[in-house]
Amino acid sequence: MSNDALQQAIQFAIDHESTWDRSVHGNWGVHVNDPPPWNKLLGPVHDRGPVSGTILLDGKHLASWGEPRRADLTFSVAKTYLALLAGVAFDRGLLPDVNEPVHVRVPGFGFDSPHNAQITWAMLLQQTSEWEGTCFGVADQADRYRAVTFAKAPNGKKGDARPLQTPGTYWEYNDVRINQFSLALLNLFQRPLPEVFAEAIMKPIGASDDWRWVGYDNAWVDIAGRRVQSVPGGTHWGGGMSICSEDQALIGQMLLNEGKANGTQVLSAEWIRLMRTPCSIAPFYGFLIWLNHERKVFPSLPESSYFAVGAGSSFTWVEPEQRMVVIVRWLNPEHADGFFGRVLKAVSGPQ
Repeated sequence: MSNDALQQAIQFAIDHESTWDRSVHGNWGVHVNDPPPWNKLLGPVHDRGPVSGTILLDGKHLASWGEPRRADLTFSVAKTYLALLAGVAFDRGLLPDVNEPVHVRVPGFGFDSPHNAQITWAMLLQQTSEWEGTCFGVADQADRYRAVTFAKAPNGKKGDARPLQTPGTYWEYNDVRINQFSLALLNLFQRPLPEVFAEAIMKPIGASDDWRWVGYDNAWVDIAGRRVQSVPGGTHWGGGMSICSEDQALIGQMLLNEGKANGTQVLSAEWIRLMRTPCSIAPFYGFLIWLNHERKVFPSLPESSYFAVGAGSSFTWVEPEQRMVVIVRWLNPEHADGFFGRVLKAVSGPQ
């Protein structure tokens, strides 16, 4: 490994900081690009830190930079954390079949109409659900025709009323449907998801207590006689997961180790395998995780790599062949492949 090359890669990330302002009062956020009336925050947000990150190699700390212990909003990386919670439900027998329609176990929470009754847990996890409705004041239409960096551009304008397809036949990145998925998980567990996440994931991997996962101001529901806040799978309209790079690296290491951490099987290897199984109509995507199918997401990296990705931008890169986990926060996404490629060369030499 070349330490000089690694430091140059880190400097490359620092030199290519996100174009978002560090203050939430400036050019900041995803909601600002939404058509009215969806272009406003519904939950709390906070200012961000500098480009930061942590690299683990074979489970050992290799490098950190910026403010790796600062708990910052991680946007859609929280979607992957919802997939981890679905894995907890799977391992506990609460969700024995991901191909079962959601309404079977969660009746009365938006999955009972003829269209939505077709939706399975796997469709929600793969973003092919085509769920129709309004979740905590935001209609699913707000995210129809949504364009994302790593997928084919849609043939319409974001927020227009795209005709819905049969559930399972159309892939579309969509936060409203993911928030509905989170609500379904809440009803499945009958407990606040942050409580379950702390107990089942964060404590076993040895994470800090500095993270926080909050919902929209109006996202309160009654669960088992208790007033509980449902949490979103990102920070599109505020709220979401604030977490530090070092804790994210521990989550990535658990994934790399097929669900193990500190001698404990945190998640089953079967669930980790399911997360990494390509969606048949979107092979660059698994269960709320990005796959480097045919090296199309990040051309500089091997196909074995997979990622949790959040706006702003935040990345968790897991590379099984090199036994490496890389966290980088507030990197300009246009330079993500350049940064990752430099890290890979620093660790393994020219490919």
